[in-house]
Amino acid sequence: MPFAQRLIAGILACSLVVQPLYADNLPELGDVASNDLSLNTEKKIGRQIMNEIRLREPTYLDDSDVEGYLNVLGGKLVAVSDDPGVGFFFFAIADPSINAFAMPGGYIGVHTGLVVTAQTESELAGVMAHEIAHVTQRHIARQVFQSKQLGMASMLAMGLALLAARSSSQVASAAIATTQAGAISARLAFSRDFERESDRLGFDVLRKAGFDVRGMSVFFDRLQRAARHYENNATAYLRTHPLTGERLTDMQNREGDVPYRQVPDSMDFQLVRAKLRAMQGTPAEAVRHFTALLGEKKYASETATRYGLAYALVRGRDWPAAEEQLQAVRAGRPAEPMVERLYAEVRIARGDANGGLTRLREAIQRFPLNQGLLDAYGQALVGARRFEEALRFADAQLQLQPEAVRFYRLRAASHAGLGRGAQQHQALAEVFALQGQTGAAIEQLELAQKAGDANFYVMSAIDARQRELKRLRLEEIKERRN
Repeated sequence: MPFAQRLIAGILACSLVVQPLYADNLPELGDVASNDLSLNTEKKIGRQIMNEIRLREPTYLDDSDVEGYLNVLGGKLVAVSDDPGVGFFFFAIADPSINAFAMPGGYIGVHTGLVVTAQTESELAGVMAHEIAHVTQRHIARQVFQSKQLGMASMLAMGLALLAARSSSQVASAAIATTQAGAISARLAFSRDFERESDRLGFDVLRKAGFDVRGMSVFFDRLQRAARHYENNATAYLRTHPLTGERLTDMQNREGDVPYRQVPDSMDFQLVRAKLRAMQGTPAEAVRHFTALLGEKKYASETATRYGLAYALVRGRDWPAAEEQLQAVRAGRPAEPMVERLYAEVRIARGDANGGLTRLREAIQRFPLNQGLLDAYGQALVGARRFEEALRFADAQLQLQPEAVRFYRLRAASHAGLGRGAQQHQALAEVFALQGQTGAAIEQLELAQKAGDANFYVMSAIDARQRELKRLRLEEIKERRN
């Protein structure tokens, strides 16, 4: 079942048919009649949808390499945008269709099919810049949340329907009917005025960020040409972002005022594309694909192609062949975080845990903010049963990233390895709390209290956190009733 259909069936149905399951966590709307949804409320709605995607949507790609890259690229674009204070988070959906979508509160999803299909980083950046403009201009809030008749649950459901519309207009229509908002004439596909505004602002963002401004029109033109060859089979992106000849002409006219300069792709872009392509199909199919590219020399980057082959070989558990390819990639060229991570993981898989950990530590010294390396190092420490070390590492990272769920998970795994049940549940409580599951977090703290293996100071912290979460839970229930 496609992503949008699963989303509507699994999340939207829960929000309306079995509303108490998670409606307690919804924020209070305030004065909806003002037609001015606050940024804070919009962010809360977006966070709630994002939490549901992380928890229930199997195509959500929880890959620190891919997500880290999208946020680095997105961060470059946001830095030169007219961000009204929303803040942004970019994430990947493992779906071969060519699509991207903006959700309330600055959450932007990118289908893996878009990344693989983009021929240059500027093309990918162009689509992302367009989606960023939808957020900075608050098109979602203005379009979906403007009705005075909508309650909080219906607003959230309409937000979910908007997300679904990015993949299927038919599913979106059904979603509107399900929300009992059929009387509302707001269209889920962005209006032509909104699209033109996002084209203009997205173009400026692309230019200011130093990318090739022609990437936007080139990519959209290629999508439109491809759609013409397949009647009634336009891409999901073109269905919800209808591309008129006027829009394309406007893009091309703007390009004429900007001197041409070639903008090279980053190696991270090439490596992420190779990794996503290596994830497709069976391991044997992926190996054949990259082997053929190398044999015929049909590639933009030999480094990325060999990396893709190595990743495919890892999927097939052919560790020696994977290491051979990675050694060829690493020879005589600057270190790349994704390459170093995969090489270290292959060394660990071949029984050299110390060697793999050493390489990860060295790579982190060079790239201390790379999420893929940090994630891999934590997992490797737990895999090597170096639980005390893993715990110290998790604590150090949480000092820098206090809302990083993966490091609370690492804390939980480390405490479990050390036989500390109370602290394991204490860490899991923070995982659930950060994901908006206040009730589940309280349950974990109750398990921590019953574990019976914590000292006075740990128990005091557990008790205090439980009281805090219970107060938050009561506030959530109060907001729902209002």
